[in-house]
Amino acid sequence: MSALNTVPFEKFHGTGNDFVVVDAEDPVPDRPEFARTHCDREAGVSLTESDRRGADGVLFLALEDRYDPPRVVMTLVQPDGSVAAMCGNGARVAAAWAAERAETTEVMIDTPAGTRRATVEDDYVSVEMGVPSFAPRDVPLDSGEELVEAEVGDLTVTAVNTGVPHAVAIVDDVDDVDLESVAPSIRHAPLFPEGANVTIASPDGDGGFRQRTFERGVEGETQSCGTGAVAVVAVAKRLGLVEGDAPVSVSPPGGELSVTVPDEGTALLGGPAVHEGDGEADVVFRQR
Repeated sequence: MSALNTVPFEKFHGTGNDFVVVDAEDPVPDRPEFARTHCDREAGVSLTESDRRGADGVLFLALEDRYDPPRVVMTLVQPDGSVAAMCGNGARVAAAWAAERAETTEVMIDTPAGTRRATVEDDYVSVEMGVPSFAPRDVPLDSGEELVEAEVGDLTVTAVNTGVPHAVAIVDDVDDVDLESVAPSIRHAPLFPEGANVTIASPDGDGGFRQRTFERGVEGETQSCGTGAVAVVAVAKRLGLVEGDAPVSVSPPGGELSVTVPDEGTALLGGPAVHEGDGEADVVFRQR
């Protein structure tokens, strides 16, 4: 038997990367099923009839405001029910959510990939993203060598971990690539034992990059991917397309992000985090 209840949620997006946000204090006994149900683009949650249904994931957030600065524990459950170790735009949303409640401009975010510091100014959030790694054990790769400009499927990719694994291809024009067709064979390539996000980027002519990402766990292209934006700049530096420590503009379809990948130290991701509204979502409680 089962009983139906509801849980309050908030809807946020970071440059079009949209999330259902649930306070972890509110009981959701089956988080994977909740995410599969409410992230569905055909039948998932919607704030109004005209809004786009579903989301790119559910953020379960627990605020611990006894610390200085306050901490928020972030768990991202993706539309396929899996848990992502890190999400750049999700972390920025988590920081915005926590900062409003704690009435602060600085937040520490605890994620499975480590603790990240974030600063919030109005709706603009910058978050530390850790140090990108090309090491095979970190990506991870089923190989003892780094994967740099190698043919995988139909693209020439470089593999990097920016909290989650990315296979990045620098192309002439991102609009010329049928990403939904070419990405799955790379995402599931045996070389990536845990799978990989597939990110393509092309120079925008002004020192920045345009970006598109096919996300593991979403199993499709998203409007924005923060870890993917950091991966683009990390790979561009590795290939000699970018030099120095200055911020680089990366533009996914959903907007513009600022990415800094210094020669030493943590990468930084900045961009808007927007609160779209509040709602109630069904939760099923199984009864014995």
